[in-house]
Amino acid sequence: MRLKFLLPFFLFTVLTVFGQQKEGSYTSIIRDDSGNPLTNVTVRVRGTGQSVLTNEIGEFTVNASAGDVLIISKDGKRINTVTLNNSNFYSVEDELGVEEKSNSKKYRKLSEVRMPDSNMLLDSARYYKIANPDKSIGFIEQVLKNLNPKVDKVKMSIAYSILGDVYSYIKQYDLAVSNYEVALNYDNQNSIKFKLAKTYTLNTNFDESTEMYNELLKDKISTNQKVLVYEGLGDNASRKLDKLDQAIEHYQKGLAIAEQNKITPKISELNSKIGETYSQKGDEQLAEGFFSNTLELSKQEDVKSRARSTSSIADYYRDNKNYDKEIELRKETLEELEGKPDTIISEAEIRSVDQIITSQKINLDLGNAYVNKGDLNEAIPYFEKSIEKADLVDDFETQKDALQRLSELYRSAGKSDKALEKYQEYAQLVDVIYKKKEKEIDDAILLGKELTSKQNRINSLEKDRELSNSRYKFFSSQEQLTEETYRRQRLIIYSLIGGLLLLLFSLFWMYKSNKQRRLANNLLALKSLRSQMNPHFIFNALNSVNSYIAQNDERAANRYLTEFSTLMRSVLDNSEQDFIPLSKEIELLELYMKLEHSRFTDKFDYELIIDDKLQISEFQIPPMLLQPYVENAVWHGLRYKKEKGKLEINIRQKNDETVEISISDDGIGRKKSKELKTENQQKQQSKGMNNIKKRIAILNEMYSDKVAVFIDDLNSDAIGTKVVLTLKKD
Repeated sequence: MRLKFLLPFFLFTVLTVFGQQKEGSYTSIIRDDSGNPLTNVTVRVRGTGQSVLTNEIGEFTVNASAGDVLIISKDGKRINTVTLNNSNFYSVEDELGVEEKSNSKKYRKLSEVRMPDSNMLLDSARYYKIANPDKSIGFIEQVLKNLNPKVDKVKMSIAYSILGDVYSYIKQYDLAVSNYEVALNYDNQNSIKFKLAKTYTLNTNFDESTEMYNELLKDKISTNQKVLVYEGLGDNASRKLDKLDQAIEHYQKGLAIAEQNKITPKISELNSKIGETYSQKGDEQLAEGFFSNTLELSKQEDVKSRARSTSSIADYYRDNKNYDKEIELRKETLEELEGKPDTIISEAEIRSVDQIITSQKINLDLGNAYVNKGDLNEAIPYFEKSIEKADLVDDFETQKDALQRLSELYRSAGKSDKALEKYQEYAQLVDVIYKKKEKEIDDAILLGKELTSKQNRINSLEKDRELSNSRYKFFSSQEQLTEETYRRQRLIIYSLIGGLLLLLFSLFWMYKSNKQRRLANNLLALKSLRSQMNPHFIFNALNSVNSYIAQNDERAANRYLTEFSTLMRSVLDNSEQDFIPLSKEIELLELYMKLEHSRFTDKFDYELIIDDKLQISEFQIPPMLLQPYVENAVWHGLRYKKEKGKLEINIRQKNDETVEISISDDGIGRKKSKELKTENQQKQQSKGMNNIKKRIAILNEMYSDKVAVFIDDLNSDAIGTKVVLTLKKD
């Protein structure tokens, strides 16, 4: 199964583009189509068990050569399979499932896309910024020599940002800050602001870091970034005892956002930081509560994150002399780490050794915990296990500490031979570490000199650019004199254009005003017509009541008045609206036909047919639109028929957008009805029908022909009448 939002964007290239290949190792970068790095993507070499994660800049390194197959996955789901073929091309197979796999292989020559030289240099600088900072800075220097700062501002920003990354990795935070600041001047990107704010903190410029984080809060940043901002603000405030309450406030704001958006790792981390801050304040009860939350939440995290969380809380218990709780947590962490020995640690994490929780360190901490508790016999096996594990991975520092502690324990226990043996091992290891440190110091001094030299050259390039800018401004002032003449001419032209635009705007405003006025008039006309419908309808209904009273049928008159009042209440409720649900109009129509049928029982029967497929809830209709047509059918067609007639109303859905309502009667017909009218009646038009026609005309103008009405004879002999009303969906 492939992840749709990742698959189209994976790019794998060779040495000349993104990646580097040497001595059996393969390094490359995974990005999306916008150039953003894709982090925490798993890259596994098939058949070797070797697996790594891409770091925060999308880089990964594996031991692989031509013919090896790399399997790329995200969150446990395979995305791509890449075959290295020792050329400028890689075959990429899209994973679409086992059944479809044989018919869905697509091979793309991805490295046919050639990038400009500056892009290749920048990618090389990205690759080497951890493995070889000196070489990375050399690439940056080449880029800066070839870029035009006026044209290539984005690339200038990227170059200085990478330079800041280099210095940040080697913990030269002052140089990292200065380069991030230059990068920000060229391109005011939030990603650079985040780096700068974090590096300000690392360089103990807490006020500048806080100011940068507050500036980020004013920008449009993502939910995850808001959590990071509040965490950064909390970290800055937690450095000072008088701002611990402020730190807690920032952490809690970040925690609220993380909980709302279910960002589990940050929820756990922020709970832990709030607990640590309360511990700094001396409020151990509240600290304990937040640490408990952290432990509960850490169950949902990966092994590495959970190990860091539990180790931090174990340190808290150690500082508070709660050794039993410390031992319990460290044992749980050790059991999980040993259960997953292939836990991946990114290259960026390797450079921050103090943040990595390893089994040898946990064994060492467990041994120290048992010593602090006074249980020396329990401590010895953990120290020995720590020495064994550390020796396997050349973790000299941990091995040294464990040997020293074990030697002291054996001496305290009176085991002089073993104490001497461990001390000798300890002394030999100290010599090894000393020589290693000595070499590291020499390398650091040499690297420092080389980096200083390159940074000075880069600073010189920036100063040369500033000088060039000054010269450019001087020559520009000469051109400004000539430009002033042309400016005046342009001003006249722009004034004419502005006048024309103003005229066009005035015409548009007049047109819009007229349109709004016409709309207002239509609304007023609709309201007036609706107000005319009510008295017309009431007058006809009261005539019916009068007929019952004339017949001395008091019970029928009372029943009719009761049902009539129900109908009137519904009519008045809907009288202020242009449209009501079709279901409501049908209810009103059924009640009206019931009233008329109770009066003319011997004159007609009626039937209301509603199509089962009709989505009645999706349609709306002008109120009291159907009633006048039904009234005409009864009063001018069926009432004059000698035998009993039939009134039929059929409502069906023509298509997804249209419903058709037909009202048919087998009365005397329109022609005969007209003949029965008096001379005075023939001169006067039906107010109800005239009102309906006007309402439909206005509504169609306002709502784009929503209602259409067609009236015809039911039969060819002019007997009966049929009204067909077509209603469109909104």
